[in-house]
Amino acid sequence: DVQLVESGGGSVQSGGSLRLSCDASGYIIGDTFMGWFRQTPGKEREGVAAMDATGDTEYDGAVKGRFTISKDSARNTLYLQMNNLKPEDTGMYYCAASVWKFSRALLRASNYKYWGQGTQVTVSS
Repeated sequence: DVQLVESGGGSVQSGGSLRLSCDASGYIIGDTFMGWFRQTPGKEREGVAAMDATGDTEYDGAVKGRFTISKDSARNTLYLQMNNLKPEDTGMYYCAASVWKFSRALLRASNYKYWGQGTQVTVSS
C-alpha cells in the first residue's frame, strides 16, 4: 500500500519560513508526478507546487518565487520549502502522488490518486 506522511507544519509569523516533508512508503518518490496542495475550510484543494518524473516543476502563481518543491531520492522524501510566508498561505497542506509520469495539468487535484493526511500551516500577520 502507498502511504504518504506529511510533517513540518506549524505556526509562524508573516515573513517566516517552513519546510514541509512528505515521507513515502510503498512508492518511489519521483517515479510519477507528485505535488503539494493546500486546502482551507469551505474551499477545494488547490495545487501549490508539483514535480513530474523528469524533475520539471510547476507552481501556482501566488507562491512562485517563494516556494520550492524538491525531492531526496535517498530518503524517499518530497519537500516543500516555503519562504516569505503570508497569511493567505494558511491552510492544511497535503502531499499527493499520481500514477502517471507526466501531465499538462500538474496542479489539478483530480490527477492524483494517493494523498497524505495533511499538515497544518498557520501564518499570522
